[in-house]
Parts: sequence; C-alpha cells; structure tokens
Amino acid sequence: MELAAAAALGAALAAGLAALGAALGDAIVGFKAIEGVARQPEARGSVMTLMFISIGLIEALPIIAVVIAFMLFGQVSAH
Repeated sequence: MELAAAAALGAALAAGLAALGAALGDAIVGFKAIEGVARQPEARGSVMTLMFISIGLIEALPIIAVVIAFMLFGQVSAH
C-alpha cells in the first residue's frame, strides 16, 4: 500500500472513530440528564447546564481529531 493511501485511510478512520465516540458520548450524557431530571425535577436547571457543557466538551474532541488527522495527512502527502 502506498504511503499516501495509508495516510488517507488513517485519517478517515480517525475521523470516523472520533465521530462514533462523540455520538455515543452525547447519547449517554443526554440519557443520564433526562434520567436525572426525571428523578429530581427541581434540579433541571443545573442538570441541563452541566449537560450542555459536557456535550460541548465531548463535541470538541472529534473536531480536534479531524484537524489533527488532516494535518498529518497533509504532512504525508506533501512528501
């Protein structure tokens, strides 16, 4: 396999797995937030705030992974 092809495959795998992990993380956080609000409705505001902060942090990781994958792919394909 050529180096550029392997780099493209690696970049695609990194982006795909990061997206899959973020989707699972978002689903778990959302599920637990709904469960927490169902158990204690008076804590809805703080639970929702923590949920949005957590989802924002979870979504930042795949974006960083995609940027790093593209940077590495650019370095390999430039040579």
